[in-house]
Amino acid sequence: MAGDDSFFDRVLSRLFGKDDEGEDADQQLVAELTDAIVDTVEPRVKAHRHYRRELKDCVRATVAWLREIGRMPIDHVLLARASWGSDPRLNTFFGAPDAITEFLGRSRELRAYFDDPANAGVREAFALLGMSKEEKTFLGPRYEDGMLKQDVAQTSVNFNGHRLFALAPTEAQTRVELGRRIVQRLSEVTLSRIMEIDRKGLNLEQQKSLLGTRLRMLKLARDGVPGLVDDPGTVEQQIREVQRQLDERVKDFIEAKSSLATLDGYIEQIREVFAHPEQHVVLTRSELDVTRMNVKADEGTEEPHRTLTLAELQVGGRQPAVIAFVRCLRSELPPKEDLLAKAERFL
Repeated sequence: MAGDDSFFDRVLSRLFGKDDEGEDADQQLVAELTDAIVDTVEPRVKAHRHYRRELKDCVRATVAWLREIGRMPIDHVLLARASWGSDPRLNTFFGAPDAITEFLGRSRELRAYFDDPANAGVREAFALLGMSKEEKTFLGPRYEDGMLKQDVAQTSVNFNGHRLFALAPTEAQTRVELGRRIVQRLSEVTLSRIMEIDRKGLNLEQQKSLLGTRLRMLKLARDGVPGLVDDPGTVEQQIREVQRQLDERVKDFIEAKSSLATLDGYIEQIREVFAHPEQHVVLTRSELDVTRMNVKADEGTEEPHRTLTLAELQVGGRQPAVIAFVRCLRSELPPKEDLLAKAERFL
C-alpha cells in the first residue's frame, strides 16, 4: 500500500490505542486513510476537487470497524516448547511439544526476521499465527451417564497449515500490521471490482461488434443476397431480434463504461467497499470445548475438558483461519544444522 510506515504509527495511537485524541485528530486520521486508499486504488481520484468529502463517510465506517477489531481482547501466546504442557492453547494447536520446535524451525518468516542484521540484538518477536481448523467425525468409546459406551459419534478438532506473519518487535506493532493488511484487502476488493467492470465493458464491446456484423449481413440478405442466411423467409424477424439484442448491449455497454468513465465512478466503487468492510473481512470470537485429546466435549460431558476462546479471521469467500497473537523467542529457534540433519534422515 502506498504511504510510509509513520502513517500506520499514527493510526496505531488512534485506531488501536487507548487515548481519545478528539475530533480534530479523528478528522486528520480519516483524511490520511482516505489518501492512502486512493493512492492504492486509483491515484487519479485526487484530481476530484471534493474526493475527501465524497469518501469521508465510508472511510469513517472503516475506521470505526477497525477500532472494534483492534480492541478485541486477544491475549498473546508464548510459542515455546516448555509451555506446551501448561498452556491449553498450545497443546490444542500443536500435537506435541516437538511440533512447536519443528514449526519454528520451518518458519522462513521467523528465521528471516532474526537473521536480519537490524534485529541482531533482538531476543523475541511478536507475530500473528494463522491456522486452519479441521473437524472430523469418528466412532469411539466415551463415558456417558457413568458408563463406558462403545462406538459413540464424536468430533475431533485438529489445527494445521500453521504460518507466522506480521512479525514485529511488539504486539502493538503486529496489530498495526494486521490493520494494514485488512486495508490492503479492502483495496484489493475495490480494484477487483474495477477490473471486473473493465472486463464487462470489453466483453460487451465485442458482443456489440459481433451483433453489428450480424445485422449488416441480414440487411444484405434482405436487399438481395439471400445466401448469407439460412432462412431467407425470416430475415425481417431476424433483423428485429438482432437489433433488439444490439440495443440492449449498447445500453449495457454505456452503463458499464459510464460507471468508471469519470472520477465519480471510481469514488463510487471505493465507497461501496469501504462503507461495508465487515462484508469482506470478518473477525469473530467463539468458544471451543475440547478434551486433552482434542475431541469436542458435548454439553454436560463427564470427561475432563477445557474451554478455549478462538479468534477466527475470514477474508472474502475464503475459509476462515484461526489466528492468535504469539511471542517467539530467539532461543527457541533450532539451529539450521538440526533441521538439515533431520531432513537427511528422511532422504
